[in-house]
Amino acid sequence: MHDSTHRDARPRIAPAGLMFLAITSIGWGFNWPVTKFLLAELPPLTLRGVTGVLGAVLLALLAVMRRQSLRVEGAIWPRLLTAAVLNVTGWMVLMGLALLWLPASEAALIAYTMPVWASIIAWPVLGERPTVLRTLGLVLAFAGLATIMGGNGIAASAEKLPGIIMALAGAFGFAVGTVFSKKYPIHLPPITAAAWQIGIGCLPISIVGLLVETTHLSLVTPVGWWLLVYSVVGQFCIAYVSWFAALSRLPASVAAIGTMAVPVIGVVTSAIALGEPLGAGQIAALIFTLAAVVLATR
Repeated sequence: MHDSTHRDARPRIAPAGLMFLAITSIGWGFNWPVTKFLLAELPPLTLRGVTGVLGAVLLALLAVMRRQSLRVEGAIWPRLLTAAVLNVTGWMVLMGLALLWLPASEAALIAYTMPVWASIIAWPVLGERPTVLRTLGLVLAFAGLATIMGGNGIAASAEKLPGIIMALAGAFGFAVGTVFSKKYPIHLPPITAAAWQIGIGCLPISIVGLLVETTHLSLVTPVGWWLLVYSVVGQFCIAYVSWFAALSRLPASVAAIGTMAVPVIGVVTSAIALGEPLGAGQIAALIFTLAAVVLATR
């Protein structure tokens, strides 16, 4: 593989990359209450896998309509498969399984250690030396997440150990995938790249889900059907395309830290849509995290 990375202590921050990163954070943030609602009506693997495959099909159709080729050269396939496994399959499966042992709040806190691993890996692999401002931004981001979770920390017991290991593995895998995609970029149009990665990543999840889970579509409410549309279009078609577009324009560490806004958006939208608590702690977390994102992109 050709190493296309140019080592630079201060990689350029592209404004378009920040815009795509914001779209990604909003799309994934909204998906938290959406997924929470839908899990009461559909089993988890089927929900995540099938919506992902449908999203990939829609993206492929969009690429064809825009006259973008879906052809993938042989040399690109190893990168494409690796990125799909790390950024889609591994993340979805491991985080879903972690929730069997952990409360959602603790799983989310562990999941968003991802920027730490990405920043650490990006230093020796990509030459992205962490600046003082980005380090401070990372600290503020975790302060925000700790505030969201009530500042109580993670009750690490023997019963929760499998969930903790899986959540950490998912976060580390996504971080590796983020740095890998910067080190060995996938030279495909953004929509085509997203279609292939989401399709490859979600197909095995959907197959397993359909084989081992029981789905009753009659239990899906009208609101649930609309939220399924959002999950397909918003999460996969818009947010994932924006993520790949942001990653191609931003340093890996900046893109990773920028995703710290996702759980904050999730908490705020959950409070509005589901009536979950939104008090001084959540507002403080929002301030911390937004400040972190600003510092990370300086």
